[in-house]
Amino acid sequence: MHLSENEGIEGKGFVVTGGLGFVGSSLCLELIRRGARLVRAFDLRSSSPWSPLLLQNGVHFVQGDIINRKDVDKALRGVDCVFHLASFGMSGKEMLQYGRVDDVNINGTCHVLEACHQHGVKRLVYVSTSNVVFAGTEIVNGNEKLPYVPLDNHVDPYSRSKSIAEQLVLKSNGRPSKNDNGKCLYTCAIRPAAIYGPGEERHLPRIINLAKLGLLPFKIGEPSVKSDWVYIDNLVLALILASMGLLDDIPGRGKQPIAAGQPYFISDGSPVNTFEFIRPLLKSLEYDMPKVSLPVPTAITVAKAFSAIYTLMYPLLNRSWLPQPLLLPAEVYKVGVTHYFNYLKAKQELGYTPITSPQEGMATTISFFQERKRKSLDGPTIYEWFFCVFGMSAVIGAAFFPVPLLRPACLFIMRSLWLLRLLAVWAIAMHIGEATYAWMLAKRVDPANSRGWFWQTFVLGFFSLKFLLKRAKQ
Repeated sequence: MHLSENEGIEGKGFVVTGGLGFVGSSLCLELIRRGARLVRAFDLRSSSPWSPLLLQNGVHFVQGDIINRKDVDKALRGVDCVFHLASFGMSGKEMLQYGRVDDVNINGTCHVLEACHQHGVKRLVYVSTSNVVFAGTEIVNGNEKLPYVPLDNHVDPYSRSKSIAEQLVLKSNGRPSKNDNGKCLYTCAIRPAAIYGPGEERHLPRIINLAKLGLLPFKIGEPSVKSDWVYIDNLVLALILASMGLLDDIPGRGKQPIAAGQPYFISDGSPVNTFEFIRPLLKSLEYDMPKVSLPVPTAITVAKAFSAIYTLMYPLLNRSWLPQPLLLPAEVYKVGVTHYFNYLKAKQELGYTPITSPQEGMATTISFFQERKRKSLDGPTIYEWFFCVFGMSAVIGAAFFPVPLLRPACLFIMRSLWLLRLLAVWAIAMHIGEATYAWMLAKRVDPANSRGWFWQTFVLGFFSLKFLLKRAKQ
């Protein structure tokens, strides 16, 4: 487009819906860096890990719900450009909350469009997904000419709702302002690949937690399967360029913005097998990679079982104590079926080229999660938890309570109730001693988590203490 670095940003006002999230906060900071007059982060949350940095740099917070029209009107008043990032249902339990998915992704987008019309906003950049054209069928080096997936063929409500929302956004391109002041709303859609980077909230932490607990037992699909990823800085650059592509005063184009009404695929341009992509991250954190491969049809069967179980618990899906499902059908297709796209259109029309290579991006991401691990409470796999908790409960229960079957079974091994009770007292004393030592050691090597180390070691004994001892040596 041959524009200056800050064209359409300096002196302008912006709203970023979902502005307290991983991508939203990075975008807000980049807009401030490029000289924006006003940047508002509109989000349902009142704070996030990035809040202090955003406030420090002059970003304004507007708390509200995207499905509340009054909240959206308040946030979008008096700005030049809106980046619509807010969404719901991308992964995990959220994927099964069908009503909320449609409310946020479809109705919320309608509210954003109406508010833009009402307040004379000139530019709207919508963050969509490649799933608007992908529903489990292989795509190799796809482009923007691919048709939308028929709505009934989507494998999850999130993809379906994002497809509807994207089409609404693009069809609203060129809509005159309600004030009849000669202004028009110009829109475009960015379809990012799976996003990664330091601080990413959805994909990588979930994978890391599963690996930590030993619940990443298998790979899915063939090693030749590939998909796209995009580093956070590359995505933010694409969003900035997209906003510039909606300017209606570009020399030589008159009132025809180059990006108006257009979708764009955005990635690092290096499709890779998902499990090979995360291998260096898990290896750096000293977690095991899965060794067994599961065919896609088998994985789909497992995923449908989890989907059915969690659907039965629909009223509880918002509860924090309910763990994420191990696998859902849409996630199987994402990692088990090849689908990647080129960014040639974005390069030709917007001037997009990744500024950070996958190697640099992963190195930075690894450093972040290594530091996070050093600051957090590490621990054993879920199998060690089960073994230790069940074993201690069995010994104590058999020693001091006449539990049917349990006491006879333990006496068959120990031969004496006195010896069984001695073993139980000794085990309890050892756990208390190990927990006390862990607390004292943690005061020196990990003071922020000293209380957590005490209680975890009290329950698990040496299964927990060994991780703290390893940290002390480092």
